[in-house]
Amino acid sequence: MTDMEDLLGEQTATPAGGRRAERRQRRRRGPGCLIALVILAVLAGGLYYGVTTGIDKIKDQFSSAEDYPGPGGEQVVFEVHQDDTVTEMGRNLKEQGVVASVEAFVNAAAANPESNNIQVGYYALQKEMKASDVVNVLVDPSNIVTTSITITEGQQVSEIIAKLAEATDFPKKQFEAALADPAALGLPDYAGGNAEGYLFPATYAFGPDEKPADMLKDMVDRWKVAAEDNDLEARAAELGYTPQEIMTIASLVEAEGRGDYRAKIARVIYNRLEIEPNPAAGFLQIDAAVNYALGKPGPARLTQADIDSVADSPYNTYTHKGLPPGPIEAPGDAAIQAALNPEDGPWFFYVTVNLATGETKFTDDYDEFLKFKGELDEYCETQSDRC
Repeated sequence: MTDMEDLLGEQTATPAGGRRAERRQRRRRGPGCLIALVILAVLAGGLYYGVTTGIDKIKDQFSSAEDYPGPGGEQVVFEVHQDDTVTEMGRNLKEQGVVASVEAFVNAAAANPESNNIQVGYYALQKEMKASDVVNVLVDPSNIVTTSITITEGQQVSEIIAKLAEATDFPKKQFEAALADPAALGLPDYAGGNAEGYLFPATYAFGPDEKPADMLKDMVDRWKVAAEDNDLEARAAELGYTPQEIMTIASLVEAEGRGDYRAKIARVIYNRLEIEPNPAAGFLQIDAAVNYALGKPGPARLTQADIDSVADSPYNTYTHKGLPPGPIEAPGDAAIQAALNPEDGPWFFYVTVNLATGETKFTDDYDEFLKFKGELDEYCETQSDRC
């Protein structure tokens, strides 16, 4: 065979061998193509799922949140807590069955510019309310459910709990039971377990869930604010007295004086406690303290029979030297400030000569004091309804 023939022979043999190789390659490619198709199908399915899920989320975002049509049914009391966010309010409202969904409430709040001013407190709502109606209730502070009680300066504990019992659904005995646990009320140790003088006079708004102990604790907490504002403990130490003694003096000032006379009355008390010799030194001779021993609230003129009837009481400042064992009533800020900042003066006596105006005269002379007492006697003769 010539070289040309050899070449032609190779050329004619190549197609047959190539076809066999091609068949082998086709057989090998069959499974690979199938795998590729499966992968493409999975990818396509995943893409479809991702797209449809995203679309669903977008649809959910722009669709209306579940909401009740209103107006509502069963009444409930809802509390907005300190530092509650709108979302937290929404969760609590949904939990109580007031709104159908958190989203509906959040959306309604976002649509109401006043929702940023929702105040802490209790609100009367209904179950299954429309979310926007709920927001309208919460943004109006006049809708806060409270029991408002004003405790005035000079009221004694017995008067305060009687007032609380009258204004609430709780009997006096429950308030008395709460007073028996001074630690729970937060009374300072120097109060000796006695709340007299530490239920601060102010106007209180009690929520519907507050119990007698909660109410009394609120009053003690308010007293703590006054004590801190007036730097009670430090100022008492500067004056050489205990905080309890200052509160006792403040209660005497509250009972005996008003207006600008308070600081002068405080000075008379300090002078009688501190300055010797003087016929009146040590004996405060304050009628309001004796009235406290008699169980009589408020100011009243004493008779000698009154004084003698409670001669053994430590609150009888005619028969016992020094301060009574504790406050006799609730002093306000002005009385506490007067006790901590007595006016300078030599006075040992004072007489309120006009019970209507509170006009009070001061002296360090006993004869002049008797003259002032004569003025009070004359006043009482003509204004007997006030004496």
